[in-house]
Amino acid sequence: KGFAMQSFFIGTGAVVASALPWMMTNWFGISNTAPEGIIPPSVKWSFYIGGATFLLAVIWTVFRSHEYSPEELEAFEAYEDEQIKDSYEVKREVPIEAGEGQKKINFGLLFSLLGLLATAGVYFWNYDAELYIVTIGLAVLGVVSFLAGFIQRSGKTDQGLVVVVHDFLHMPKTMIQLAVVQFFSWFALFAMWIYTTAAVTSHIYGTSDTTSFLYNQGADWVGILFAIYNGFAAVIAFGLAPMAKLTSRKIVHAVALVAGGLSLIGIYFMNFSIDLSSVGLDFVITSPMLLVIPMLGIGFAWASILAMPYAILAGSLPSKKMGLYMGIFNFFIVIPQILAASLLGFATRNWFGGEAIYSLMLGGAAMIVAAASMYFVNDVDDTDEPVLP
Repeated sequence: KGFAMQSFFIGTGAVVASALPWMMTNWFGISNTAPEGIIPPSVKWSFYIGGATFLLAVIWTVFRSHEYSPEELEAFEAYEDEQIKDSYEVKREVPIEAGEGQKKINFGLLFSLLGLLATAGVYFWNYDAELYIVTIGLAVLGVVSFLAGFIQRSGKTDQGLVVVVHDFLHMPKTMIQLAVVQFFSWFALFAMWIYTTAAVTSHIYGTSDTTSFLYNQGADWVGILFAIYNGFAAVIAFGLAPMAKLTSRKIVHAVALVAGGLSLIGIYFMNFSIDLSSVGLDFVITSPMLLVIPMLGIGFAWASILAMPYAILAGSLPSKKMGLYMGIFNFFIVIPQILAASLLGFATRNWFGGEAIYSLMLGGAAMIVAAASMYFVNDVDDTDEPVLP
């Protein structure tokens, strides 16, 4: 229920945020066009408002939110252990031993070498510069692992970097399974956030001229569409718990991801209009209006992505390491973001002929893969859930 409430508040805030450029133009008369290479004033003011709101929200959280003390968390852990009698194997922690530092050193050397070789390949074959994000990131990952292993081997097993790397490499089984789901889910989301405007303006509105009125009209409509899916997510968030009680959290999340994936793919097929004059109505449903339909499926997926994986994960983690593992879990939001930002541009230009709609469809396929991956997730809080090997 807590994570569903989180989906509600995120969705509600995003409704306003997504519609801000449209509101700036239609309510306050701020221009949504600008010369090539210049950000339109309506977008600038939207970012100013968003930045101020973000800062105020962080300040409010810092000064007004209560955080449980380590003693309180230990009390929760003791109570939980008494209730479950160690029945959840995934809650057992793997001790950090100094002798295992060499494995991290070897792992670090391997990934650093692979990252450097890949970086050299991008340079000598003159591939797109954004691929450096992936190759250099791979090398940095190796360096971090190497440093953690070196510190661990010296006996400093309680050092922060050692603990984070160790817990990352020894994640609970349920967390590993959910990491795969998160990876493909968020890859799809970032594909949507990056390419929806380009896909809709070119595929639906028929223009790629970013300085044209038609393009910016399409971009503003995308903002409204994003407000619609966020609004629907805020509403349907309250139905996630009842749906999970009737079926299971796994089933609800898988169905939501399938709905989201098919909706992203379905945008490709929305470039037609429906004339209702044949049924006595002097009205035409245009292609942009039809895009509201896939936004409902995307909103369902968005609400579930913000709630279900975290609800399932929370039951598999030791209470005293809840914060650390939740932080590590966010790696599987950041990593697909990096890959989407660096690889999708390359794929769009070189494989899809510059057609952003195909990158959007690729995101839809990734979301369906995430749905299929839910089959392998063990929801340890679900007593009827069979434990997969």
